[in-house]
Amino acid sequence: MQGVFITGTGTDVGKTFIGVAIAKALQQRNISVIPRKPIESGCLKQGDQLIPQDASALKQAAQYPGSLHEVCPYRFEPPISPVRAAHLANKILTTEQLVNICLQGSEQGFLLVEGAGGFYTPLAENGLNADLAVALQLPVLLVADDRLGALSQVLLNTEAIHIRGLHLAGVILNAVEQQQNDHMDNTADLRERLDCPVFSNPYHKQGAAELPDALIDTLISSSAAKEAHIRVVG
Repeated sequence: MQGVFITGTGTDVGKTFIGVAIAKALQQRNISVIPRKPIESGCLKQGDQLIPQDASALKQAAQYPGSLHEVCPYRFEPPISPVRAAHLANKILTTEQLVNICLQGSEQGFLLVEGAGGFYTPLAENGLNADLAVALQLPVLLVADDRLGALSQVLLNTEAIHIRGLHLAGVILNAVEQQQNDHMDNTADLRERLDCPVFSNPYHKQGAAELPDALIDTLISSSAAKEAHIRVVG
């Protein structure tokens, strides 16, 4: 199973923004993408339906022929943590349920899974985003807002990812705000401290990320290496 688990240092760092760009880039290489965001809160209510905006964007970018329900079956209206939103809706979700949703049809292409919130955000009754990532055993891409304070946030998250025994495919610093400190270079500073590739995505006024080919190459090679390791160990 090839794929990537996209997580962040927190909420609103641009996980979906980056995920959409990755899906489009993989499509351009004729790689079939299986998008999954199994649970999403903060959904828009249209009539009697809840529309998951992040999952919808991933589905469209991946040109996924399946249903939106396959991408995101668990949807909640309040813009709060998924597990709290589920509680308010009198639903109890488990990590195992989310794993099953992610794996359905995953053998048909590159599995792109986006978590909700940060790596340690509670996602289900019995687990965090971290637990879902461990269960899926996919390479992890960490997204962070490229701002003052990002160094500490990224280093803390990368340590947590390593403690969980996961392969960190890379870090991408995503500029959420247009204004940047001219003296700041988080990308260079992190490259001095991390063994994994570190990429930067500058602020784009038009709202379309232009990811470097090296990032896509890294995700594909990380998946291939993980798959080969599993075959050898097995």
